[in-house]
Amino acid sequence: MCGISGMLGQPEKNVLLRMNKLLAHRGPDGNGIHIDSKCGLGHTRLAIVDVEGSPQPIYGTGKVAVVNGEIYNYKSLRNPNYSYTTNGDSEVILSLHNGKGTAYDHAKWICKLDGMFAFAVWADNQLILARDPLGIKPLVRTQVDNNLIFASEAKALRGLDEYVPEIDSFALKARIAWEYPLDATTLFSDVYQVRPGSIEVWEIIDGMPTLTSSCRFEKQVVSPTLSWNEPSELLESFTLSVSDRLMADVPVGIVLSGGLDSSLVCAVARNAAEIAEQPVPACWTIAESEDNPDWQAAELVASSLDLEHNQHILDSESFENWLPELAWHGEDLDVTVLFFQPLFSKMSESVTVGLCGQGADELHAGYPRYKNLEQHKKLVSSRLDEMNCDLSNLKGERWWTNNHTPEKHTESLQDFLQFEIDHGQLSNFQLRLVDRHSMASGLEVRVPFLGSRHTTASNRLPIDWRLPANGLEKAALREAARLTNLPKEIVDRPKLPAGRATSPKLIDSLIDDLQSYTNQIASRHPSIEEPLLRQPEICIGLGLFEAMHILDRGVNKKSGTASDLLEELF
Repeated sequence: MCGISGMLGQPEKNVLLRMNKLLAHRGPDGNGIHIDSKCGLGHTRLAIVDVEGSPQPIYGTGKVAVVNGEIYNYKSLRNPNYSYTTNGDSEVILSLHNGKGTAYDHAKWICKLDGMFAFAVWADNQLILARDPLGIKPLVRTQVDNNLIFASEAKALRGLDEYVPEIDSFALKARIAWEYPLDATTLFSDVYQVRPGSIEVWEIIDGMPTLTSSCRFEKQVVSPTLSWNEPSELLESFTLSVSDRLMADVPVGIVLSGGLDSSLVCAVARNAAEIAEQPVPACWTIAESEDNPDWQAAELVASSLDLEHNQHILDSESFENWLPELAWHGEDLDVTVLFFQPLFSKMSESVTVGLCGQGADELHAGYPRYKNLEQHKKLVSSRLDEMNCDLSNLKGERWWTNNHTPEKHTESLQDFLQFEIDHGQLSNFQLRLVDRHSMASGLEVRVPFLGSRHTTASNRLPIDWRLPANGLEKAALREAARLTNLPKEIVDRPKLPAGRATSPKLIDSLIDDLQSYTNQIASRHPSIEEPLLRQPEICIGLGLFEAMHILDRGVNKKSGTASDLLEELF
């Protein structure tokens, strides 16, 4: 896991060094840059595979790359005729690269990669940007004057003095309505995400960085079959995905919330470790008290499976102090997932890699909104109407489809699941949360539910095996879980919202303490004032976003409590 960045056009060494500094939390184990007359690349490294022997940038004959993530099948892709200089997984990308071509040409070799990744390759006067099929690893870009600049996180773009971050007011409205950024949008004007499962080829034409070709090399397709009775095969696909994600030369742990998804990671951990010939991971749980249902469920899981269990109670007095960290690293409006910061910080004291349960709800229809699409459609529509935000005729590179009205995408659960996978709920919200907040502590968190083996099996599940008309959500996954040693009460435990379930009292108390700022924050944004007042946690999140990322260009992470930062706005 690492941080990558770069410039195409008129690269400057000092800019690359500043970008590396802004991404230092992603790579505490080393950093490096490459620069020539047209392209510069930056890299900060978190060493996981070939710990001592794989510094980046990585060089081949006439080409150089910076890579973030893991290629799980790298050993099978190694070319016996290529002169490797490392034993790591990233170099296989350079060995597969076979010369100048269009994005469609490069798709032929990039599609062979099985992993989570975002990378940049500079060769033959072409810059290739690529991102894994589900968007597990981030990659954003913008153009300023005669330069294309890109990075793992938007904050690194501020390494270029000429770049001034501003809020994208239209994207903000869409985010408030749908509850996550849509498509390529971020909350920053003209900062766009490279689409998951896609390749972009950039070249300098007439002195300007120009996107000369792009394509998708893989797309997730929700394609339910008519019948299903294969719980053992579904479980096997997941076990093998967990096994793949134990690939590491450093200690690995498991994030255990006590919900079905993370508990299933624990349930197959011993078998997966045996397949991977790796140690059985320990697990980590954090909650606001020992009476918390998540805490108690996690204790039951760990004891039933005889796993080493590390437990930590949240410190209520320091909870507000974590909020600025959340705003800085999250680059969005997150407040209710505040437990992520102390959890990942604590894990990083003992392990460098974590496994979590993210992605299961999207594949297996776990969220409450899936049970009543009509109600969800009305909620999103009412927010759009109130903000006078029309998503029916979208144009430009930040949109991957021209219509994001809820009526268009809520006709059936199959359509809605496809929409959320394709247009941001997974990549721009759930996976962003895991990536940014784990990397804040130099911890790489992997998502086995999104392994190619398991997604292939899950995408074929009939809709009524995801969400039965009468019964618990994630029916097929629960059937697979019954084949493990998980206690019945865990297998049958209903879905609970992660942040609220882990620390409900602390979050409510924090929002109450900061409630006095909501009117002032909302008044700064008249076109969205009413929805902000009805969602105080989003309103507070927006205030912190402005304080951290917009004031003074957001070049440095600010210290102080949430109250201190909000005071700076007025």
